[in-house]
Amino acid sequence: MSRSRKVAIAAVLVFGAGCAADGNTSDTTLAPVATVATTVAGSDTTPANTATTAAPEPTTPEVTVPLEAGSIVLTPYVDGFQAPVDLAWRNGDSAIYVVDQEGLVIPVVNGVSGAPVLDITGLVSCCGEQGLLGLAFHPTDPLAYVDYTNTDGNTVVAEFAIAADGTFEPDSRRTVITIDQPYPNHNGGDVAFGPDGLLYIGMGDGGSGGDPERRALALGEPLGKLLRIDPRASGDQPYTIPADNPFVDVDGATPEIWSIGLRNPWRFNFDSATGDLWIGDVGQGEWEEVDVARASDGGGRGVNFGWSALEGTHPYNGDQSTDGVTMPIHEYQHGDSGCSISGGTVYRGDAIPSLRGWYLFGDYCSGKVWALSAEPGAAPVVLELANAGSVSAIAAGPDGELYVLAYGTGSVLRIDPA
Repeated sequence: MSRSRKVAIAAVLVFGAGCAADGNTSDTTLAPVATVATTVAGSDTTPANTATTAAPEPTTPEVTVPLEAGSIVLTPYVDGFQAPVDLAWRNGDSAIYVVDQEGLVIPVVNGVSGAPVLDITGLVSCCGEQGLLGLAFHPTDPLAYVDYTNTDGNTVVAEFAIAADGTFEPDSRRTVITIDQPYPNHNGGDVAFGPDGLLYIGMGDGGSGGDPERRALALGEPLGKLLRIDPRASGDQPYTIPADNPFVDVDGATPEIWSIGLRNPWRFNFDSATGDLWIGDVGQGEWEEVDVARASDGGGRGVNFGWSALEGTHPYNGDQSTDGVTMPIHEYQHGDSGCSISGGTVYRGDAIPSLRGWYLFGDYCSGKVWALSAEPGAAPVVLELANAGSVSAIAAGPDGELYVLAYGTGSVLRIDPA
């Protein structure tokens, strides 16, 4: 891809911020949401392969020395990507796998990138807020799951078998779920396995601007939600709905829903020490927010994060109820701080003891990187630590150390002690 095209892509990504593609209010026909036939685990047809991975017992994070501004540096680690948007790793493998928005997954070992292990550029709509957006490796099986927008502009989560060398077997591709997208923006795109061994899928509210069809709080819609499934095939069913999902027995509700009231949860993450769920939810026109659901309180089960009744803590659509909303743990206003939040993970590595127990997140527009104390009951101290430029994600590698994906430069930076 030419440098000029790369710059054009970078200029319009902005993950659904109010200053990005929200102006797209064309008269696009609203397609009905695709609901794939599924099996509910725990029903009379419970499949044999329902996930049984036990959730780890939450640990008590150790107390460390106070973190101070300037305590980290961003070290160039690897570059040469067109549009890096996500990073994942698999058990027993020292490589990190970088997701390129155009449709590639590229392994990196010791700062050296290899040949792509997956190329689905022919299946993907790119770019703007579309493309290959997320990757997660199954915690126990040799399987990987990718989230992308297909050539019709709809969200697809697909499964691939993984060879011993980390290569995705192209002939093994299996569609797990397809969800119709009424607009090209606010696709979410993140996928992650939780402490329970189940797959969580972040879905934006469907796009345009301001949640015009009021999807985010509608239980009959998968858009504007965090979904939770066992993605493995079960008989003739492409995936299984866990029996303890909060809306399984609610008439008219989409049973895959785990949490509601999200605008564009571009990146979310589970704290590896506590199981707490952290979400960076991209704001509309004024406010960006960080949401957290503690594992001890259900890890987001049935939680309402408020959009589009609220943008952050501020009233937005007055016809939407604020009853039962879980407010963000942190918000910041558009301006010098930026305009599009990019989460984010809690640091549990060893290289920077003072950083342990802090949630790191960035902003795509300003490039700033902040740390927010992740410990329950801690004072809401937020420290600005660095500037990476066009941050698309901050993610942990297999050793717990953190990497910053710098979308505009096509590079990955490592967070090191100053």
